[in-house]
Amino acid sequence: MTTATAATAAPRPNSPRPEKHRPDKPETTEPRQNPPTFLSDPYPTLARMRQSAPVSVLHSDGGLRLWIIPRYVDVRAALFDRRFAQDVRRAQALADSRVEGVSLGTEITHMLSSDPPDHTRLRRVVQAAFSRKRVEAMRPMVERITLELLDGLDAAAARHTTRTTTATVDLVRDFAFPLPILVVCELLGFPPEDRDLYRKWSTAIVTQEGDHAVFRRAVQEMGSYVLAIADRRIRRNDRPADLLTELLAARERGELTDDEIVGMVALLLIGGHETTVNLLGTSCLALLRDPGQAAWLRADPTRMPGAVEEFLRYDSPICMATTRFTTEPVDVGGVEIPKDEFVLLSLGAANRDPARFQDPDRLVLDRRDAGHLAFGGGIHRCLGALLGKLETEIALTALLARFPGTSLACQERDLRWRNSMMLRGLETLPVTLHR
Repeated sequence: MTTATAATAAPRPNSPRPEKHRPDKPETTEPRQNPPTFLSDPYPTLARMRQSAPVSVLHSDGGLRLWIIPRYVDVRAALFDRRFAQDVRRAQALADSRVEGVSLGTEITHMLSSDPPDHTRLRRVVQAAFSRKRVEAMRPMVERITLELLDGLDAAAARHTTRTTTATVDLVRDFAFPLPILVVCELLGFPPEDRDLYRKWSTAIVTQEGDHAVFRRAVQEMGSYVLAIADRRIRRNDRPADLLTELLAARERGELTDDEIVGMVALLLIGGHETTVNLLGTSCLALLRDPGQAAWLRADPTRMPGAVEEFLRYDSPICMATTRFTTEPVDVGGVEIPKDEFVLLSLGAANRDPARFQDPDRLVLDRRDAGHLAFGGGIHRCLGALLGKLETEIALTALLARFPGTSLACQERDLRWRNSMMLRGLETLPVTLHR
């Protein structure tokens, strides 16, 4: 779970294609569609960007200029640098002055699209819910949901297995997606049976599907849904011990508006499952590629927390952090990014930087050089990092124990990836289950 996948509509960039440039200039690319090769494996392109220059420039589908920072030392510095702002309303005004028709999602107000003091106020309302103590208290709930989902996979396999065929299930659809969304439903007190609605809204809001009308409709539907649940609780004086009750109490104290409650729920509902869905999918794929590493983990489940850190580094669920803009000129590795320019920080490129990690393109589950940036950093560091790691540790441990002989049920080249330069995740992961 991470706020790096915030419910905000960033300008949709096209995949970069490095070109020759002078050493004192950023490389520049022209708009182009995300090709399948980039979606399935962005790391060669990100490596060329990282090697070519400290900053690259490309353009969004709408023609907005974007500066990409790919190197670990520069990405980490930028995450903590207040000169890279995120206030979405200021960003929208800036975008409007450059090009027509680019929307950054001002319909949603939340922590990730705000700067202090609003960011400080909003984060303070919910940060206690994600403390180490509160997250650890969720362990039995996460374990229960995990086992229920595995029982469902078991039952599906039994129904479809015959003497001549073996059952195939989709680990994204049937396991990686429902697990974190059901956890967030319990956290917020939302109906779990509506989880497909949440997924639809999430996809529309995070990826925009190339159409801002889709984004706007999803925001409106989600806002009406959230406020209807809130109003129903108020009318019935129904105050269960969940996070929505805490948000409503904050509204009564004058600490949140209705729009901010909707934004907070959107951030938690979407950010609360997008990262974990992607992380579980890519982690499972990595273990399917290398059964020896899966056996190594299965032999000693206490190794799993360290392995999850490496999964986060190796295939960061957020490839590009959400859009920032400069409030004054900023020097990045000898290249000056002027004031009022839009910037993307490539977490995926930073986490594969050989200047920071030894043999970075190899998955090393007992890696000692920690320090990945998958959860961002600074004031916008992922609020739900502890919960996301807990979910992944529990899910992978249980999956490996229940189905030790699981295998990929298609050619890896046939897997479908999210059509997003910012998210790194699988659309599907068909597997054949074996005990």
